[in-house]
Amino acid sequence: MVLIVNTSERTGGAAIAANRLMKALNKNGIDAKMLVLHKTSDDPCVSVIGKSWQKKWKFYRERIFIWLNNLFSKKNLFTVSIADSGFDITKHPDFINADLIHLHWINQGFLSLESLRCIFLSNKPVIWTMHDMWECTGICHYAYTCNNYTKECRNCLFLRFPGKHDLANRIFLKKQQLWQNSSFSVVTVSNWLAERARTSRLLADKPIYVIPNTISISEFVPQDKNICRKELQLPATPTKILLFGAYRIDTPIKGFDKLLQALEYLIKNQKILPQQLHLVLFGGIKHPEQIFKSIPITYTYKGTINENSLLAKLYSAADILISASSYETFGQTLIEAQACGCLPVSYNNSGQTDIIRHKETGYLAEYPSIESLADGILWGITEGKKISSETLRQNVINHYTPEIVAKQYEQLYRNKLNLT
Repeated sequence: MVLIVNTSERTGGAAIAANRLMKALNKNGIDAKMLVLHKTSDDPCVSVIGKSWQKKWKFYRERIFIWLNNLFSKKNLFTVSIADSGFDITKHPDFINADLIHLHWINQGFLSLESLRCIFLSNKPVIWTMHDMWECTGICHYAYTCNNYTKECRNCLFLRFPGKHDLANRIFLKKQQLWQNSSFSVVTVSNWLAERARTSRLLADKPIYVIPNTISISEFVPQDKNICRKELQLPATPTKILLFGAYRIDTPIKGFDKLLQALEYLIKNQKILPQQLHLVLFGGIKHPEQIFKSIPITYTYKGTINENSLLAKLYSAADILISASSYETFGQTLIEAQACGCLPVSYNNSGQTDIIRHKETGYLAEYPSIESLADGILWGITEGKKISSETLRQNVINHYTPEIVAKQYEQLYRNKLNLT
């Protein structure tokens, strides 16, 4: 039995990917279960650990420690993780019965460095799928332009008073000692992320494989654009609908400000009339009033969406999906959109390049150019319409179906278990 370990069952990109993988494995004859800190369904294949008060205590304990070490600054409080507090899952029945442990995103009070040490000492084979850069840095999940992780993290840009022996450096050294003395294989969800892992000091000596996330082809299917727009109460054609979504829209890394600047550029330079466009947003927003007042065109906010059927309708209703992220280790919404026949427009700076072939299955703008992103949006709603929904969907079928991804993991599992 394969035990997939992730902080949440379905909240966040990593959780969605891990949950989809579990279902794909089971569908393809591989016994898989999931162990999480936060469960939101009644799925019998998903187990949960910890009492409510323990979860809250461990979560806040780590945040308080970061806050104190950062001299009472709340800035970047949730941007970094130190894995100082967590649960020992090695006593859980599912862990005991597992043949192989498959780690995914394990932060925010789920697994500590000591928890990881216990897992590695269990002598069970361990595979760790990276959904961001935390496994190869000191404390950050995305390093932006910093490359200290290739040598030794210090002078961290996320700390109020960075230094030679700051919090990032201390956690980096702890990770280095633990990683060096532990045996595990690393999977990255894109070639871009694999390159970050291979150049890092922490993971350079680990076996590193690239296996993408999967998607349910039966849930994400193209639907009639006009019918979807009517059902969703969105403007009818010929209005061009631009779609933008994320778990948290206002997270700076998602680049919503770049999207707004690109729209302003198009309007100011009379590339398109504002009344020809309509923006649809989905995902969480902490202060929506601040976000909405800056949008230069009409818009619809759909809030957080947890139903794939509704997401599929949104993708089908839209003309293009826009991703303006500073970094995307993969780009889950990109393949969901393609599966529904919706053209993705994104930057060319990270994991998106695995999914999009420029002007063949989407548009890759030059990062971080606002003008290039604007050109991509304009191309997407004009020339890009020549790309058929069948072409976009076939790209997903060729690379990201549950059967294809499950087979890649099955081969890796068999290798780890020394099975022929």
